[in-house]
Amino acid sequence: MRRGTAGLAAGIVLLALRASRAAACEVALLLTVDVSGSIDRGEYRLQADGLAAALEDPEVAEALLAAQAALGVVQWSGTGKQTFSIPWRRMLSPAEIAAFAARSRTLERAYTGSDTAVGEAIAFSARQFAAVADCRRKVIDISGDGPQNAGQPLAPARAAAAAAGIEINAVAIEDAGRAAPISAFYRRAVLTRNGFVLTARGLEDYPRAIREKLLREVARPLG
Repeated sequence: MRRGTAGLAAGIVLLALRASRAAACEVALLLTVDVSGSIDRGEYRLQADGLAAALEDPEVAEALLAAQAALGVVQWSGTGKQTFSIPWRRMLSPAEIAAFAARSRTLERAYTGSDTAVGEAIAFSARQFAAVADCRRKVIDISGDGPQNAGQPLAPARAAAAAAGIEINAVAIEDAGRAAPISAFYRRAVLTRNGFVLTARGLEDYPRAIREKLLREVARPLG
């Protein structure tokens, strides 16, 4: 009886440990969206719809669930213009993912007609991770269509994020054509070590780029 009881207790502990590990947050992903003056109303709508469509993709949804990911959305523009538009939400069920996608699709634009303060967007975004300290990886997923032209210096903000263990990746929204100045800017000035940038050729290509980016960020071997 003692052996049976001890074996049962050990089995319960093992199951509890496995459940705890399965429920652990693998990644906190903060989607940091450019709403500066260079983004018009139609282009903003393409970003919002593209993000929602990516989250509704079955492969993306499966990866988010497997990672028990935490998602949030920041809108950013010029100096002092950053808003945590959708606070952290844990992706623990298909219903949670569907609700987050629906919220993203109907999200009102926070700012219009302002400059591009990339450094302030990064600094603001980095401060939000205190609420998801249990997540193993912390990622700022920034998208934009222009280089910095306002706000605090970018390099110290990037360095502070990296020192805090936060990764920065990017979607660079380029004009149609062969040149890629925004991609080069993000690669040079914004990404942290081992970060990556995906290029969207115009806003129409944004849904494809954000889907590919989410999969690359989330669909990794766990542990």
